Amino acid sequence: MQTLKRERSTGEAASFRAASPNRPEVVQRELVRRIVSSPTFARSVRLSSLLTHLCDMTLQGRDGELSEQTIGRAVFGRSQDYDSSVDGIVRTQASRLRQRLDLYYEQEGAEESIRLMIPKGGYVPVFAPRRAAEDPHSPAPPEMLRPLIGPALPPEKPAPSLAQRMTSRLPWTLCGVLALALIVLLSLNLHRSPGIPPARHPLWSQMFQPGHPTLVIPADSGLVLSHAIDLRTVPLSEYIVGDYRSPNGTPPDPAMPAQMRALRTDFNGRRYTSIVDLEAAVKLAETAQAAQSSLQVRYARDVRPNDLKDGNIILIGAAEANPWEELFEPNMNFVLKNDYKARVFSVFNRSPLPGELARYDSVNDDPQHQVFGVVAFVPNLSGDGNALIIEGTSMAGTEAAWDFLADDSELLPFLRKIELRGGRIPHFELLLGTQNMGASAVHGNLLAWRVHK
Repeated sequence: MQTLKRERSTGEAASFRAASPNRPEVVQRELVRRIVSSPTFARSVRLSSLLTHLCDMTLQGRDGELSEQTIGRAVFGRSQDYDSSVDGIVRTQASRLRQRLDLYYEQEGAEESIRLMIPKGGYVPVFAPRRAAEDPHSPAPPEMLRPLIGPALPPEKPAPSLAQRMTSRLPWTLCGVLALALIVLLSLNLHRSPGIPPARHPLWSQMFQPGHPTLVIPADSGLVLSHAIDLRTVPLSEYIVGDYRSPNGTPPDPAMPAQMRALRTDFNGRRYTSIVDLEAAVKLAETAQAAQSSLQVRYARDVRPNDLKDGNIILIGAAEANPWEELFEPNMNFVLKNDYKARVFSVFNRSPLPGELARYDSVNDDPQHQVFGVVAFVPNLSGDGNALIIEGTSMAGTEAAWDFLADDSELLPFLRKIELRGGRIPHFELLLGTQNMGASAVHGNLLAWRVHK
């Protein structure tokens, strides 16, 4: 009898704990429910499904089963034998999920007491006390001192001033980015596996053809830094000659301090590119190899006009970072212009259709962090090949443009909408809007497009 009572008592206690709204698991599930129901997530079923799956698996104690392969099958409907090294949908969506979570905690979740994070390099969620994760000097209640799942992020040091960053850390950071780019590209050329030949892709089959190399021209990021100092854009004619890089060249402002002048000269003399350009180049090389084609990567400063007349070309970055795009802009509808003094980077819509704006502005101090990306698939200069332009009003805008191209679940429905009889894809342009979260793009929205007849 006593045993029966003890069992009943134990069962009632377990039932009580399961129903208690203060249990950590209940609190965590309620947080996940609020997040996926928020306006920030409501428009993205895919990200909501990914977050729910990751949290459910973790709260069930099955976080050890979370891998890129299993997530691709469970959330995105990939086959049992899909190649995650070729299909990067899980990595792409996890990156967007991290950015969307940051946006949630800036907006609807600003008063949340628990921070939900997906640390980079893995897919296991971490629930941490908000103040402990974001303000190490603020005391937390005793019951919340320990993260509910996983470790809290280490405290961040106060950010240095803009002047300190520009005069000391930035050049070394960019050198590191360039070194990483060289290492990864060399590794790609020396060690990459053959990959699985994809089915004939309506766009990439036109850009990558067996026996014909495609030229990729990444952005000259040092040029962008120089523009920010000079408050002007170097035109293509000046870029080709290279006088703007000379230490004896006269900057627009004669009163420029000597330290800033030296920094400008340093930027103009080095070869920088962005991590977005690097990631795109690596993925394009994989795609070219799978199509039994090849990729040639050439720095923008080393290109000459004749290089753009033959074969297929891919240009990455806006004209302020890749002046060669000037040659294609006369025949484009969506054209980017940066007003440095007004701190507004705009996409001009030369022929607006009903419901479209004539100009889409990305303002530096915009609290919504609105940025734009443009993809243009146009003829090359001689008309016997194709040029693919991937650009944006910021690095995040360029990333949004590239993400759209790299994700067939986004790209293929658009291409099917515009395809010609016989399945061939006409030349086109499209405009994407997104939000800049820590120099990365949240999921882009297709705002407008044009088909070239």
